[in-house]
Amino acid sequence: MSHHPARPAEDAARETTAPHALITGAARGIGAAIARRLAADGCRVTLLGRSGEALAALQAALPGAGHGRVVADVADEAAVQAAFDAARAAAGPIRILVNNAGQARSAAFAKTRLQDWQDMLAVNLTGVFLCSRAAIADMLAARQGRIVNIASTAGQKGYAYVAAYTAAKHGVVGLTRSMALEYARSGVTVNAVCPGYTDTDILREGVANAAARTGRDPAAILDEFLAVNPQRRAVRPDEVADAVSWLCGAGAQSVTGQCISVSGGEVT
Repeated sequence: MSHHPARPAEDAARETTAPHALITGAARGIGAAIARRLAADGCRVTLLGRSGEALAALQAALPGAGHGRVVADVADEAAVQAAFDAARAAAGPIRILVNNAGQARSAAFAKTRLQDWQDMLAVNLTGVFLCSRAAIADMLAARQGRIVNIASTAGQKGYAYVAAYTAAKHGVVGLTRSMALEYARSGVTVNAVCPGYTDTDILREGVANAAARTGRDPAAILDEFLAVNPQRRAVRPDEVADAVSWLCGAGAQSVTGQCISVSGGEVT
């Protein structure tokens, strides 16, 4: 966690009342957009990721005060527990958890290696389980909390050539629904946001990989990806962040177990 110099009294007061939100995979893309939005909403934000340099740069740019960062691999049980303990010690009990860390790899099903399968499950699904388990006690003690899992339209439908990723994201949707029922009377809500193709490094890397594999024009591949979106455009990361912000607000107390598709009508 980072340390900050002394602040004016109003900043100190804000830090004692602002909800503590921890965001995984926060260094870039959707995670960074969510961090900026929740900080603007008045949360104290802890950024969790694997790149300390990128986390530090984002932390310095966040609005407000009291924000921190911690480096950890969400698929490593001991690392997750240590990271959450450090975040809790620095910023207080966790009231909001956004499970955004994720990774995508593409391959024909018959050529999908066991290691790729296991890696997709570890980052995209086991990480959600470990981080949610590490945060839930704080929320239950306060009888209030928000868990938002960033899944994907791949958790709502199938896509060719990403069987492992799709299976993992379907798992995230199932975990979301199960946890929502288990904690329905506790004051804790658990929801998933399912973006379609979003303008992030993951999409750009996917296009580049497909172009390298097939020799096709990257622009044509991107158009093909986006053709599944009736609006024919990539989702913006801030649009995903807006959905997360609403789910974390007081007006969404009765919304739990839902999978909100932010996909231009791809999933209805």
